[in-house]
Amino acid sequence: MARHLITSALPYINGIKHLGNMVGSMLPADVYSRYLRQRGHDVLYICATDEHGTPAELAAKEQGLPVAEFCGQAHDAQKAVYDGFGLAFDHFGRSSSAQNAELTQHFARKLNENGFIEERAIRQVYSPADGRFLPDRYVEGTCPHCGYDKARGDQCENCTRVLDPTDLINPRSAISGSTDLEVRETKHLFLLQSKLQVEVEEWIARTAGEWPQLASSIARKWLTEGLHDRAITRDLDWGVPVPADTWPELAAEGKVFYVWFDAPIEYIGSTKEWSDQNPADRDWKSWWYEADDVRYTQFMAKDNVPFHSVMFPATEMGVREPWKKVDYLKSFNWLTYYGGKFSTSQKRGIFTDAALEILPADYWRYFLIANAPESDDSSFTWEHFAATVNKDLADTLGNFVNRVLSFSRKRFGDDVPAGKEAGEAEAKLGTEIAALLAEYEAQMEALQFRKAASALRALWSAGNSYLEEKAPWLEIKTDPEAAALTLRTAMNLIHLYAVVSEPFIPASSKAMRGAFALADDTATWVTAEQAAALDAVPAGTAFTVPPVLFAKITEEDLESYRERFGGAPE
Repeated sequence: MARHLITSALPYINGIKHLGNMVGSMLPADVYSRYLRQRGHDVLYICATDEHGTPAELAAKEQGLPVAEFCGQAHDAQKAVYDGFGLAFDHFGRSSSAQNAELTQHFARKLNENGFIEERAIRQVYSPADGRFLPDRYVEGTCPHCGYDKARGDQCENCTRVLDPTDLINPRSAISGSTDLEVRETKHLFLLQSKLQVEVEEWIARTAGEWPQLASSIARKWLTEGLHDRAITRDLDWGVPVPADTWPELAAEGKVFYVWFDAPIEYIGSTKEWSDQNPADRDWKSWWYEADDVRYTQFMAKDNVPFHSVMFPATEMGVREPWKKVDYLKSFNWLTYYGGKFSTSQKRGIFTDAALEILPADYWRYFLIANAPESDDSSFTWEHFAATVNKDLADTLGNFVNRVLSFSRKRFGDDVPAGKEAGEAEAKLGTEIAALLAEYEAQMEALQFRKAASALRALWSAGNSYLEEKAPWLEIKTDPEAAALTLRTAMNLIHLYAVVSEPFIPASSKAMRGAFALADDTATWVTAEQAAALDAVPAGTAFTVPPVLFAKITEEDLESYRERFGGAPE
């Protein structure tokens, strides 16, 4: 089986993330990782908090904490939420780690040795009121491209265009709000991306053909516009320091590397963190260096695509070492909240900690993946959320499990009944289930998550159709052995659902699987032959009826959610 390296975009350290962040990177990466593990592949899923740059400093200042202390607390808080969502990272690291600092400085030195870094004097925004230079996000203003009046000095959140602070119209300090800004001269390191344009173009031509159109079009748009040399250092107190052995003057001035230079390197750094926890059994370098046997898949929202499709690959090329570059970049559009954008900075939408306070993780996991913004933006509304949960999870899956097990216990006791030999209806069902499972697998392999959710839903629906056709509540009156066969077949479906639904709803899958007292239940997936046979749970197996898997969301629930989070009823 193949080795699969999977990374999701690093969440910023400045606060708990919203549902848009979750569905745009970490959750689909987790679903895919779980699926690949179940299919027997060697998988390494890596993520980390992105702890450098102005967001960390500004958030720490707002809370009155030293930035290192703030980042430590925020990392733990984010990790607790991701654990609550069931995200099965192999390692969730920190970009402020010693491993990332070491690797970032190594990359910078190599780029410099190869002629791809240059020290330049530039004119930069300075705030007399704050007594300091203002790097990227410390400057806010109006985007010159789309007119958005809350654009940051590194990127416009509205149109995703990359900016310099001096590009902004009516700029102001993000620290004091002062508009009394000057432009003064200072020195910074520049990554000479222009010298790597041809190499990146050739690599994109070879690699991006199978990427989603969203990702490949963004990458090609950047290349068409031309790669520009970009400053990779900033005037900040917090970050990976410029190494004094290579740039003593800049190191003495306290320059640190730009967060978008060191953050992608943290994918490697976090892998080394993972390896350093158990170096005898883990080899981080085999996943990243001369790793021709590794397939590397990245997950991110569209605003992160330029940095991962062009800037980081250019960095990897420039070091002239065989570091692993992305094979498949899975990008997502926006999840909106009643048509408006989720926003961490503006605290608009549902945040992941609040989501878990309301309902268990599986409700959110299923809804978000089933409505993932793959081909276009998708909108979250409470009405849509409730309809999806009630129809797909409560009625189609949860009700099937509950009524099968409850009815069988009532009529046949605590063991799976034997009944008749399987007949024509069961053979037809097995053929249908095997075909639906193949469709589900195909969509998961293609990373088409909405289509995979639709295929999974069809698997669940097939069980309900079989149950309605056979009607064991009627069979029991005239042919108890026929009813027993129907219930035994349905219980085998429940076990199958437990196995194949695990990437989407891991907690519920565990509960379904745990309903059966199978002595050696080690199956990680279901083959086509096993799906057709539906005999994984033999007659005589003891079972229990688990608690209700999914409670319906009522109108009263909806009213309370809208009152707390906003959103008009549709």
